[in-house]
Amino acid sequence: MTHALPHAAAPAPFAEELSTRFREAMASYPSGVTVVTTTDDQGAWRGFTATSFCSLSVDPPLVLVCLARTAQCHTAFAKADSWVVQVVPHRRADLATRFATRGVDKFGGGDFTVTAAGHPVFEEAAAVMECESYVRYDVADHTILVGRVRDVRVREVAPAVYFRRGFHALPD
Repeated sequence: MTHALPHAAAPAPFAEELSTRFREAMASYPSGVTVVTTTDDQGAWRGFTATSFCSLSVDPPLVLVCLARTAQCHTAFAKADSWVVQVVPHRRADLATRFATRGVDKFGGGDFTVTAAGHPVFEEAAAVMECESYVRYDVADHTILVGRVRDVRVREVAPAVYFRRGFHALPD
């Protein structure tokens, strides 16, 4: 199911200034870093980096992740019945950079194995959540993907934290 929410545009000069200040404000908000992966209808692996990720519900277990409609993998996720959310460990923040870069081999390096559903999974992740598609919402320039968590694995490693355009580690 896809829903569109109404929105009003700000006047052009104010919109540019607001956009700059908004980006600065969001950069000042620390967030975890996830890589989200799936397999498209041709069997190719697809994925992206997401800092817009959160839990949505415990019963049923739901998570929410946001994907830009301009992302090269958008079509794959718009059609996917399932996907995998992986919390990136701090020592592998390079993975988040790779998945946020257009035109690179995101799955190069042999870092991934395959789930029972056929999706790529980064086994070194701090947490892995296998999800089935629950609902999608088209909002402005993004699609909100809501997934029902079907399996979870957690490792005792420090996650990457993104803050002011850089990766940081939490203190031990």
